[in-house]
Amino acid sequence: MFLITFTPSKFIVNMKKTFILSLSLLILITGLSQAKKTVGPQQTTTKSAPKKAAAQQPTISDGGHDISITLTPAKNQKVYLGCYYGKGKAIMDSCQLDAQCKGHFKGAKKLIGGIYFVVSQAYSIQFEVLVGDQQNFNIVGDTTQKDKFEITGSADNDLFKVYSKKTSEIGTVINNLSGTLKDAKTAEDSSKIRKEMKAKNDDLTKVRDDIINNSPNTLMSALLAAMRRPEAPEIPVDPITKKADSSYPYHFVKDHYWDDVVFADERLLRTPFFEPKIDEYLKYYVSPEADSIIPEIKFMLLSARDSKEMYAYLLTKFTNKYLNPEFMGQDKVFVHLFTDYYLHGDTTLLDSKSKKTIIDRGYSMMLNQLGSVAPPLDLTDTTGKVISLYSIKAKFTIFAYWDPTCGHCRQEIPVLDSIYRAKWKDLGIKVYSTISKDDLLPELKKFIQEKNLPKDWFYTYETKAAKEATEKAGVPNFRQGYDLNKTPIFYLLDADKRITGKNLTIHQIDDLISKKIKMTK
Repeated sequence: MFLITFTPSKFIVNMKKTFILSLSLLILITGLSQAKKTVGPQQTTTKSAPKKAAAQQPTISDGGHDISITLTPAKNQKVYLGCYYGKGKAIMDSCQLDAQCKGHFKGAKKLIGGIYFVVSQAYSIQFEVLVGDQQNFNIVGDTTQKDKFEITGSADNDLFKVYSKKTSEIGTVINNLSGTLKDAKTAEDSSKIRKEMKAKNDDLTKVRDDIINNSPNTLMSALLAAMRRPEAPEIPVDPITKKADSSYPYHFVKDHYWDDVVFADERLLRTPFFEPKIDEYLKYYVSPEADSIIPEIKFMLLSARDSKEMYAYLLTKFTNKYLNPEFMGQDKVFVHLFTDYYLHGDTTLLDSKSKKTIIDRGYSMMLNQLGSVAPPLDLTDTTGKVISLYSIKAKFTIFAYWDPTCGHCRQEIPVLDSIYRAKWKDLGIKVYSTISKDDLLPELKKFIQEKNLPKDWFYTYETKAAKEATEKAGVPNFRQGYDLNKTPIFYLLDADKRITGKNLTIHQIDDLISKKIKMTK
């Protein structure tokens, strides 16, 4: 699996030792104002222009930051100031406490605002702190009583304290009512409790809205505005036809989901809610088809253009998500990113190794999109005869790319054989099998005999001479044409050799064939 990793850091430290990437591509961003370290253990509507948002990103001058801290009983220990960063966490500053447990997080430049936290020398998060435009304040805490800390000299943290206290009190009442609801004896009792819960939820909304409206230029206000989701309205009923429009609440929420979000506001990256909010939107409010996803991510990227950091972060997030997509066909989104962004200059964000990987995968995936004609295959079989994919006449053809020494392949190919014998052969389906390397030919012959694989399959490989000829001609080889970066990989081709399915399991291919056959009856 390929993973693009965005970080503007100079230093990378991952406390979660078990986290391993098969391929890490470091995006090099120049000109960013902060250096940071990552810290564990946690870690269909077309839009042509950004929407207006309620809160605007403030201009932060380079007045520096000076945050004093007293953290008992951590005398003579090093402590850290971290922040949320997307779905991860990052160390932004550190200081050495003296014998009186006092120290200063101090720097010549201001920190980008967001939700920060104090981290002990043992990398244990102590408590959260809001860092807004005012960055000269005091923190007093105790590692043995993490919930009892004081912050003075910060208007944002004063608001945060009031908000936390009120929401905690209301939340406790709601939880108690929820418990009471389970024990309700009658429908009347249940209705009464639900009304009380709704009233308390309305109180929560009022607490939030009061801060947004009464303190509009604060970080706390901006974060609360960005966090909120539109409330779904009641289903409207046409007064004349008396028909209910059940889709209206969905469309209302979708249309207003981003009203209070300024995508160019880098402070949102330093919160735990911003990226999950994007994921929630893409999962529940956007159809999974690539053509529905593309306008949505174009809107977000366009809206983030004024922030180099946010733009690079989102481009990286969407690249990772659709380079190895959850659903078949969504790799078209990555192809869109490749053709409309990376090929138009955004590869300047990448180092040479990352650039090569993106370009290679991009050009490969352009050649094998769903519905497109499959690239030609003219490979040699076990008898030395060249077999052309396009010479095979069949309602469906399965292209299987595998390695007879690969454990997973040795499990999947017999499954393919089993379903082929039970169903597919009688349907006239053909199998064009290709091994990953020519020197595996002896292993292929051995595996065919050992597993008694069908004699009417086409077992092929690329000879060294054919490979050299392709390289000399400077044309894409079959591995690029089918984006063959692992084994096994299966493609389903229709009678015209158009790509109907790819990167599916054998059973998923069987389901897809069944659906396709039903559609033609």
